[in-house]
This record gives sequence, structure tokens and C-alpha cells, in this order.
Amino acid sequence: MIGAIFQFGGDHVEVIVNGNSIYFREAGGAQSTIDGLKLSKAGVEKEFPDLKNDLNWRKKAIQRFKDNVRAFKTEKESMDYIIDDLKKYGYQAKFIQMSGFRPQKIS
Repeated sequence: MIGAIFQFGGDHVEVIVNGNSIYFREAGGAQSTIDGLKLSKAGVEKEFPDLKNDLNWRKKAIQRFKDNVRAFKTEKESMDYIIDDLKKYGYQAKFIQMSGFRPQKIS
């Protein structure tokens, strides 16, 4: 299991990778899978322009994300992908914690 804490403006988001499952939690909030996250239509259109006029854009974007994550062999590869992907949207990775060890600051 690998966890990372991201900062976006004044908010903090925790991302946990456990095998092929990914969970998200906002500060003080409940843990959720990607199915429970709010997605910005503009952000999805920027990442996947072909979904611009699609009525099922949210469902398809979530499925594409899941497929990308399942393609990785290790949790570390999945977390590296998530860190790089969220960086494009202004999220800054602050800490990473692997297998219950102490969190390490990401510079």
C-alpha cells in the first residue's frame, strides 16, 4: 500500500494505492473510489477531447483512468503515474508513505 498527500490551493487530498484499487480522501472527509469523485467536465474535455459531446463522458473518463492504472505492474508505478497526472492540474505532491513506514517529504 502506498499513500500520497497532495495540496491543491488550500485543500489537501490523500490518494491511496492498494493493489489495483485507488482511493481518494479529502481532508476530514470519507474515503472514496474514483467513482465517488467530482470530475470537472472542462478538465475531462482537456484530457480526452473526444468526449466533448459524449453524454456518458463521466463514466468513460473514469473507465479510462481505471484502465491506465491497471496497466501498471506495481503500486509504485501506479503512484508515479498519479503524481505526474495530477501535477498537470495544479496538484502538488507533498508526502508519500509506503507500506506503513513514515511519510517522506517529496521535494
